[in-house]
Amino acid sequence: MTAETSQTLDRGLRVLKLLADTDHGLTVTELSNKLGVNRTVVYRLLATLEQHALVRRDLGGRARVGLGVLRLGRQVHPLVREAALPALRSLAEDIGATAHLTLVDGADALAVAVVEPTWTDYHVAYRAGFRHPLDRGAAGRAILAARHKATDEPGYTLTHGELEAGASGAAAPLLGVTGVEGSVGVVMLADAVPERVGPRVVDAAREVAEALR
Repeated sequence: MTAETSQTLDRGLRVLKLLADTDHGLTVTELSNKLGVNRTVVYRLLATLEQHALVRRDLGGRARVGLGVLRLGRQVHPLVREAALPALRSLAEDIGATAHLTLVDGADALAVAVVEPTWTDYHVAYRAGFRHPLDRGAAGRAILAARHKATDEPGYTLTHGELEAGASGAAAPLLGVTGVEGSVGVVMLADAVPERVGPRVVDAAREVAEALR
């Protein structure tokens, strides 16, 4: 801590981080031990966070992350979209296919930014706000593949006809971006994805990740 920082705010943010890292919640005693402060301080922190719906406590007294965090999280999408647009535009123009940034939203993959190429006669219509299960389509499958990889080496996922008949997709996960789980990809009307597309999508995902760090 320095003279320019707030100890109370720091502790409140640490509470949120601790709660976000557990599925079963934490008691006041557990939070007190993890923070190294007395229970009275924890009670005050939780009461304040509850007022803003950032924390909720169940009947057993365990504290969990509240729905207010989700409302804050939704406001992140415009910022992420703005940071990703230059790389998506370059990808769409280079490949001649619709490029997209997709983020995890619960059990779904949610397209938060879409850029269509300007020079093609036709391309796949794909809109921001489109969602689909994570286990269908290249965007979601790339995210799931990254979850199960033991290394941070980038890779890409190819699919055909999983979300739209006759359409193929390629996507690569965003790696090394704290608090953001997603992928960058393209979708095109083709029976198969050209060989150069996969590596190009990986490069675009890397560019977006660097813009978000």
